[in-house]
Amino acid sequence: MQELNILEKIIVYKKEEVWQRKRETPVAVLEKNPFFTREVFSLKKFLADPARTGIIAEFKRRSPSKGVIHATAAVEAVTAAYARYGAAAISVLTDTLSFGGSTEDLMKARANPLPLLRKDFMIDEYQIVEARAMGADAILLIAACLTPAKTKKLASFAKGLGLETLLEIHQESELSHDGDEIDVVGINNRDLKTFTVDINRSIALAQRLPENKMLVAESGIRDVETLCTLKSAGFNGFLIGEQFMKEPDPAIAFASFVDHLKRKLHESKSLRHDATRSGKED
Repeated sequence: MQELNILEKIIVYKKEEVWQRKRETPVAVLEKNPFFTREVFSLKKFLADPARTGIIAEFKRRSPSKGVIHATAAVEAVTAAYARYGAAAISVLTDTLSFGGSTEDLMKARANPLPLLRKDFMIDEYQIVEARAMGADAILLIAACLTPAKTKKLASFAKGLGLETLLEIHQESELSHDGDEIDVVGINNRDLKTFTVDINRSIALAQRLPENKMLVAESGIRDVETLCTLKSAGFNGFLIGEQFMKEPDPAIAFASFVDHLKRKLHESKSLRHDATRSGKED
């Protein structure tokens, strides 16, 4: 028998986890949570806002590929800094076994007036009800975990609850998961089966998606120059977590990154302005 890859192993335990959570907390109980009826923030609108950075800043303690990243980080402090220094949205890992996250992490992050993305391995409608109850504004659907039909079914269910969907793809064969039900497409530079990173993955796949589709680049964005290259290629959003979380103080790391980004964008704008003016004078 062929050994399961990392993602397949995750899905095996995730199915058991969802079954157990359904037994412990029925949907009727989740629907009574005060967050369940709150007015949500639109991830699409915040990413499209030219006054914002486009960065979906992520809170995560560890990962299957990197191990422990920042075991002692306080979700309230880190996400508050993300909001204060210019994040367009915040992503919170709620998977416990592989990422060290929890439902409580997302609920604590809800204090921030930004869209919250629940990042987990979503395979069942129950998890979407959970996301609504814990204060999420959007959910992540990973194409590698789902069939195209299941993806569209879950995205439609999320839309019915007022949540937006970020579809994550990482190879050409997963383009069929996209559809009208999907609000944003994220292209992961990291192969979820081998966990190798190729930053060119986003740019190549982006050319195969509809021009009006909102795009987010994920993984492997380690510097402002890479972000600007992706921005020039048509990406609206940039999901970055490890770059900040691996530092002793993620808040300082994020603030420094945003400051560098703003200076870089200002310089680029000035150069374009000078080139335009010079052309007119000629």
